[in-house]
Amino acid sequence: MDKITGIIAEFNPFHNGHQLLLDQAEGTKVIVMSGNWMQRGEPAFVDKWTRTEMALRAGADLVVELPVMSALQGADFFAEGAVRILNQLAVDEILFGSESELDYQRISEIYAENADEMKAYMAELPELMAYPLKAEKAWAHFAGVRFDGGTPNHILGLAYAKAVMGTNIQLRTIKRETGYNDTKLAGQVASATAIRENFSQARDFIPSESWALLEVAAQTGWPDFWEFLRYKITASTTLTHIYQVNEELSQRIKTYIKSSSNLSELIEQVYTKRYTKGHIRRLLTYILLDIPRDFKMPESIHVLGFSEKGQKVLAQARKREIPVATKIGKHPWDAVTQRADEIYRLGNPEIKEQSYRRRPIIWS
Repeated sequence: MDKITGIIAEFNPFHNGHQLLLDQAEGTKVIVMSGNWMQRGEPAFVDKWTRTEMALRAGADLVVELPVMSALQGADFFAEGAVRILNQLAVDEILFGSESELDYQRISEIYAENADEMKAYMAELPELMAYPLKAEKAWAHFAGVRFDGGTPNHILGLAYAKAVMGTNIQLRTIKRETGYNDTKLAGQVASATAIRENFSQARDFIPSESWALLEVAAQTGWPDFWEFLRYKITASTTLTHIYQVNEELSQRIKTYIKSSSNLSELIEQVYTKRYTKGHIRRLLTYILLDIPRDFKMPESIHVLGFSEKGQKVLAQARKREIPVATKIGKHPWDAVTQRADEIYRLGNPEIKEQSYRRRPIIWS
């Protein structure tokens, strides 16, 4: 079989920068894509099936879904979940964009040599210190690598370097020229954030075949879910049954929901030095989606779409007895993800069924 290149993505939505990444991928191109909820704690601009078709039209050979409880995590756990799937699918390399030109393969080797010491070092840092700051200090101490919240793709690159430890997967990067949160449309490549916020003027920044899908797709965003979240918080006696919500955060959220008129206002009032805005945004998404403290990750890989080359990757996975789900019927693929899909549909009544009896898109 040809070389298999893996890409971890959200495609929220698919744009020219994603096309450049796919164009530079070698051999069979396997995408692990977040479903209908994004890492930073927000609903997808358009649904996962629309984004899958965009990727297939742009040259992807296989698109599989990252379960919602891997997709809705900080960098380390997000990367761990995605790399696990790519390793099961026997990819040779992970290609990603980064603000840094760092040799991430070398960083992976450094981490492998110092993993236990890095974990011990972080455990000794003050308990009230936010996890991202602990990670930043550990990387600086052991590898001389520095970063901040303005380089999210670099942070993910470091997380990939940790996640590939113990596998045969190599890392390759291309330089990202646009900032993750840039809000202006300029040049030939714009960020997904800028495209979402300026969608009516974004046509030149999206491949024509993707634009044709986006123009007619049902769109949604956090404003469509605000009242659902407000009701959920107000109606609950406590929120401590929700994943990662402790008593302190439960009280803060329930107090400040009374004086907040939108998600941003609530986040501004709840976050602290220990609990970052990104963390609070994800917690509020957990509350909306009713994510319990105890949940099981799915054993099988959910397939969203494939080409003939992608089908060969799936065939090889089945030979290795990797469980693959291509149709969801009476028995759920992942109950947590499927419930999240049902809640996603509440954001726009035009969004079609996302799970039950949906079959992968076959691209030729």
